[in-house]
Amino acid sequence: MRTVTPHLVCAGAAKAIEFYKKAFGAEEMMRLEGPDGKLWHGCVRIGDSLVMLVDEAPDWGSLGPKALKGTPVTIHLNVPDVDSFVERAVTAGATVVMPVDDAFWGDRYGQVEDPFGHRWSVATHVKDMTLEEIKAAMPDMSGCGTKG
Repeated sequence: MRTVTPHLVCAGAAKAIEFYKKAFGAEEMMRLEGPDGKLWHGCVRIGDSLVMLVDEAPDWGSLGPKALKGTPVTIHLNVPDVDSFVERAVTAGATVVMPVDDAFWGDRYGQVEDPFGHRWSVATHVKDMTLEEIKAAMPDMSGCGTKG
């Protein structure tokens, strides 16, 4: 385990494991099902990190992003080839939220949403930049969020 490990609540956590295997090349580490067939605890490895999963349990206040109508959380993945990674994820059923492009901070970067409502940012580091270089390359966002 790393210091921080995401623990995702999913409507259909067993299906989420299968999706992560196809889309992200995840390796299933364990699966513990309750007598009702729901996943009480699951764990996959994506790259060198673990992600834990569980089925929704509304009686316990445990709801996934679809039930909550969105998520404020984005899970970040560093990968060797962001373009092929995102293409594989989309083929498996992810939706592109932000197309892959060269980012001003030196990564090639994009975002996808999985079929369970979890958002993933994906990047390949392209070049090292100083904070000053990043600030100089940063776009003017002064009109961001305004209508008209």
